[in-house]
Formats: sequence, structure tokens, C-alpha cells
Amino acid sequence: MQESKKEILKFANQYGIKPLYAEKYFDVLKVGTETIDDNIFDKTHGFYIAIEQGFFKEYYYTRGSAFSFLIAEKPKYIKYTTPWEDIIPHTFPNKINNTITENYCSGVCIGQKQVIKLLDDIESNTQVCRDMGDLWSNGQFDVLKKALLKAKELECGLLEATDVIAPNPIKPNESECFSDLFHCDKEGVYLYIDTAMKQLSEIMKEDKNK
Repeated sequence: MQESKKEILKFANQYGIKPLYAEKYFDVLKVGTETIDDNIFDKTHGFYIAIEQGFFKEYYYTRGSAFSFLIAEKPKYIKYTTPWEDIIPHTFPNKINNTITENYCSGVCIGQKQVIKLLDDIESNTQVCRDMGDLWSNGQFDVLKKALLKAKELECGLLEATDVIAPNPIKPNESECFSDLFHCDKEGVYLYIDTAMKQLSEIMKEDKNK
């Protein structure tokens, strides 16, 4: 295992991952090897993959919105997603839900071609734009579009997951993060912090007036 760790840390270093996060990357891979057959794929391997991606490149945060939620409300949007069974190179024994079911869980995958199709439909289809804008509200839709545009630029897909990062609205630098905190796009985090602080202010006003 020690030799494997050296190789993994060397690999991480080649991609510019700092030593602290290289160790975290190794730890996530190690936990993945301990997954048993009865574990849900989305709660284990899927979630770990989402964490691992964050060590290598930028990822995005939105609060209370997810493509899984959109599909639950409007099943037609599943056409923009690709099931894990069509992505992973071999069959896993773990049950795969292909959706967010709880905290610390991966959700849907939007494939490379589906990213392009979705972006086109957002621009050309009023209903698609409206449905997504209703769910990704208060500026979050811009964050989602930014993520889609970055995926298009990189010629890759998007994977959603919950709780890779849990922003602390009072002390942002103390936010809980399983991946590289500094790779998280700040716009979505700031939107959440702004909303949380406004809600806190309203609560304090109500308490003061009692």
C-alpha cells in the first residue's frame, strides 16, 4: 500500500495538486477500495468521484437546486443525462440510483454531448429556460450556465453531488470541504452566504421586535 501511495502522490504532483490535497486525494481513493458490495454506488464511488474531480479542476456550488430535483418534478429532463451504467467501464456490484437520494451522494451525470444540447436548448427553448430558472433561482442559474459552459470548453460532462462542500456563511474560510476548497467557484458560495446573512438579519429583527 505504501508503494501505491507513493505512485498516487507522484501522479497528483504531476497535476499540480498541493501536498495537503494530494494526501486527501489518496485518502478518498483508499476509502473507495473499502467499499463493500451492499453499499449504494451513489453514496460511495459516485460521491468519491465527485470529490476527486475537485482536486483536479474547478467545480461549482448551488444551494437547494439539482438536476435530480428537476427530473423528479419533470421527468422529461432525464433525456439530458447519462446513467452510470453507460459510463463506467465494467459492472459494479453496487446498486446505482443515478439520482440524489440524500446527503453525501452523487446525482445525475450530464454527458459531453448533452451539455452542448442543454446549453442550446436553454438559449432556444423558452420552456427549458423557464423550468431551470425557476429551480436555480436567485442568481444560481448563472452559476449553472457557467458550469455548463466550462464543461463545453473542456469537452467533458458534468456530475452533480451533494455536500462535497458545505459553506460556512459566518466564517467562509472554515467551510467544510472534502475536496480542494479553493477550486470551488466562489459565485455560488457568495450567493448562498448573502441569502443566509439576509435570513439571519430578518430573524434578529423579529427577535428584537418581540
